[in-house]
Amino acid sequence: MPTYRDEALVLRTQKLGEADRIITMLTRRLGKVRAVAKGVRKTSSRFGARLEPAMVIDVQCYEGRSLDNVTQVMGLEQYGGQLARNYETWTAASAMLETCDRLTEEKEPALQQYLLLRGALASLAGAAHDQGLVLDAYLLRALAIAGYAPSFSDCAKCGAPGPHRAFHIVAGGVVCPVCRPPGSAAPAPETLALLSALLTGDWAVADASDVRHQREGSGLVAAFLQWHLERGLRSLRMVER
Repeated sequence: MPTYRDEALVLRTQKLGEADRIITMLTRRLGKVRAVAKGVRKTSSRFGARLEPAMVIDVQCYEGRSLDNVTQVMGLEQYGGQLARNYETWTAASAMLETCDRLTEEKEPALQQYLLLRGALASLAGAAHDQGLVLDAYLLRALAIAGYAPSFSDCAKCGAPGPHRAFHIVAGGVVCPVCRPPGSAAPAPETLALLSALLTGDWAVADASDVRHQREGSGLVAAFLQWHLERGLRSLRMVER
């Protein structure tokens, strides 16, 4: 059987039979991979604890007909164990993992998504910033990598220079008075400035933002994300805002 080895981040797991699991991983080189890890639910498993969500691993697999099979695992970063100690950080991490799973395709390289997710989990684990801000920054940047970058200054429809006040999810961000569709939201200018800072990585602005604007921004990010994913994100409902 042909084998391969890669660095990977575990996105999710599901039970298979009495002792096995199907592991969904985002690898650095190959993209998303689904593989069977045999016997990992047994207490005697050599690497069961390393194949948990949010773990960064060095994994070796051999290719199967429908699913690949895990043969060796070495732990690189145990973000899962650190994040699971706190409910807020774990729910934020779960929303990131589910988003990444939904935005990537099997066996299609996604290096930018891999690096973004690993960096976001490291930031959560290290408590570098408020977990809500880290989550929203990740969601905005993951969408941008996937081709759904929202506009927070110039009009998303005609490109008229901003800043503009109206925000419309379907249009792709802020819209000018001429392009403004019915039902557009009118977030505070500070909220739009915060979202723009999260998208570009201006943490000085983001960390200094008011809680009211953070909450308003989180609502816009969640709505924008779920519109483009075309259905709700289960883990996002568990995040405390």
